[in-house]
Amino acid sequence: MTVFALIDGNSFYCSCERVFDPTLAKRPVIVLSNGDGCAVARTPEAKALGIRMGQPWFQMRDLCRTNKVAVFSSNYALYGDMSARMNEVYRLFSPAIEVYSIDESFLDLSGLGGTDLVAHARELRATVRQWTGIPTCVGLGPTKTLAKLANWLAKHDPERGGVCDFREAGPREAAMARIPVGEVWGVGSASVGKLEALGCRTAADLARLDPYLARQLLTVVGERIVWELRGTSCLPLEEVAPPRKGCAVTRNFAGRVEDLATLQEAVAAHTTRLAEKLRHHGLATDALTVFFHTSTHDAGPQHAASRTVTLPEATNDTLALLRAARATVAAIWREGFRYSKAGVMTMGLIRAEEAPRPLFDGLDRERSARLMGALDAVNARWGRGTLVPASTGLTRAWATRFEHRSPRYTTQLDELPLARA
Repeated sequence: MTVFALIDGNSFYCSCERVFDPTLAKRPVIVLSNGDGCAVARTPEAKALGIRMGQPWFQMRDLCRTNKVAVFSSNYALYGDMSARMNEVYRLFSPAIEVYSIDESFLDLSGLGGTDLVAHARELRATVRQWTGIPTCVGLGPTKTLAKLANWLAKHDPERGGVCDFREAGPREAAMARIPVGEVWGVGSASVGKLEALGCRTAADLARLDPYLARQLLTVVGERIVWELRGTSCLPLEEVAPPRKGCAVTRNFAGRVEDLATLQEAVAAHTTRLAEKLRHHGLATDALTVFFHTSTHDAGPQHAASRTVTLPEATNDTLALLRAARATVAAIWREGFRYSKAGVMTMGLIRAEEAPRPLFDGLDRERSARLMGALDAVNARWGRGTLVPASTGLTRAWATRFEHRSPRYTTQLDELPLARA
């Protein structure tokens, strides 16, 4: 019998902060998005205060101050490293792992023979907690959708001790009758209304829905969900991550940007980072989307600008992408607005070595490869941003603020935690 486990970190970003500061153990903690814009992680104590996911920081600043909430800026260097450490532990408990997100992984436990899988899951949780300090929950099921649903119940039912087993049909169906249909993996907010109109209010109701009707209502994804909820596995474990389909770098500004030169500088910095990501994954793009907009929370006129430019050929050359990005900003810029955010995005990525050549090839690929290789080597050796194009700016007054960021305890030598006797 196929058995999947879905394990994830509880309030993962907040738990990472708590690992290195024991005084936060019982204190409400939140982590803010890039630019300290809104809440992206909350502990149960913070949720109890009424802090909502995605709530803007300026709306809850006074509430956090009054209730002594510990507030942190996103520290992705720390969170990414802690995630990698957790996955190393997982590999001791399963031969096959799919890293689904920074705080979630699927494990294939099918080949463990007569092992008591619930006890195995409890040992996994205990080991992760002991070795990394991160609390987790585990869901078990014959399909990935059921494992994820079991994980949800493990979080919300304290009596289960952090582990929920959905392998047996009887107990599973009884539990699913109490789980709202919106908690099923793959059922978005738009789909909930359609399903509730048909009387599907719980996960059990959705499992009983005619698969053909589910396909008509929610496309092939909906049909697949129904079969998975019935215990028929349709989603295999993806041990090798599929190729990226898109890439983006977007940031809020520290203040408001009102002049073209500063906006071009910011977009140039974002484009430089985008190009680094593409080269890191061995990808290239032949289309670039540039956007910037004002904040809906600001008084005054609003404006949002966006344009996609097609490149002569697919590339990951920083300089080629910079030329396209800066020209696009100039073309869609409008005076008289106070911009709060800008970004660059690309879709339809292809492997760099598979990029088609144009009939009239004007790019010296060998020279480009040597230059980009040298650029990446310097930044890898001395730290990101050591060597960058001048168009990305020197002072960067617009740069995203991280006013509450904790040290990068595990990846930055001069920020390692200190122990005093």
